[in-house]
Amino acid sequence: MRTEGMRRVIAALVAVTAVGGCTVQASEGDGKGPVRVELPKSSPSSSAGAKDDKPGAEPTKTPPKVLLSPGDTGRDVRELQARLRQVAWIFEGPTGTYDGTTEEAVKGFQGKRGLPKTGETDAVTWQRLLKMTHEPGKWELYLMGGQPADKPDARCLTGRVLCISKSSRTLRWMVDGRTVTTVPVRFGSEYTPTREGVFSVYWKSRHHVSTLYDSPMPYAMFFSGGQAVHYSSDFAARGYAGASHGCVNVRDEAVIAELFDEVRDGDKVVVHW
Repeated sequence: MRTEGMRRVIAALVAVTAVGGCTVQASEGDGKGPVRVELPKSSPSSSAGAKDDKPGAEPTKTPPKVLLSPGDTGRDVRELQARLRQVAWIFEGPTGTYDGTTEEAVKGFQGKRGLPKTGETDAVTWQRLLKMTHEPGKWELYLMGGQPADKPDARCLTGRVLCISKSSRTLRWMVDGRTVTTVPVRFGSEYTPTREGVFSVYWKSRHHVSTLYDSPMPYAMFFSGGQAVHYSSDFAARGYAGASHGCVNVRDEAVIAELFDEVRDGDKVVVHW
C-alpha cells in the first residue's frame, strides 16, 4: 500500500510539473533518476501580454524621372512641342525652347489624364504622350523654320544669287560666294510644285496681288513665269502646315523687305535640292 501511495504522489507531482515546467526529484529508494518535464517555448506573439508588431510603413514612391523642364532647349524640346501640337495642346510651331506656353500645355495634358500638374515632362507624362502621337516628321519639328541651311549649290558661288534649297527649306542671299542673309522659305505643294533650276529675277512688284488667286504677294520678285519669291502672311501664321501655289514664300516680312530693296533685276535665282 505504501508503495502504491508513493506512486500516486509522484504521478500527481509529475502532473503539476506539466503545468509549471519544473524538475521533480523522485523519492529516495525509488531507484529512478530525476523526472524532467519541458514546456515548449512560446513565441513572442503568443506570450501573455505581448503586443502585436506595428505594420510596416508603405515604401516611399520614387517620383518619375524628369526628362525636360522649363528653360531647356534643343531638338528634344521640338519633338515634345510637335507631339503636343498633334493632340491640340499647342497650336504654334515648335520653337525648340521650353517656354511658358510649353509649360502650360504640359500642365493641361497632365491634368486631363490625372497626372500631377507639374509642367515638367517626366517619364510617365512622356510615355503617355508617345502612345497618343506619331513620330513627328522633319517639317513638323521645324514648322516655323529654324532648320539650318545646307551647303550652297555650286551654281550659287559666283555673282549675286538667291540660292534656294528645297532640302533645308532655306533661302540664302549670296554675293560672290558670301552668304549675306539666310531665311526660312516654303514651297508649292505636290500639285503646284516650285520649279527647280537656274533662273533670273525678271520683274519686281512691291505691292503685288495675284491675278490668278486674288491673294496678296508683297515684295514679289518673279523668276519663272508666275512664280516669285515673296512675303506670305499665311506662312507667317501656319508655317509648313500649308503650302504655296508654286511661289517661294518668306515668313519674315522685315527680311524680305530688305531683300526686295537689295536684289536687282537680272540677279540669279537657283532652286535646288
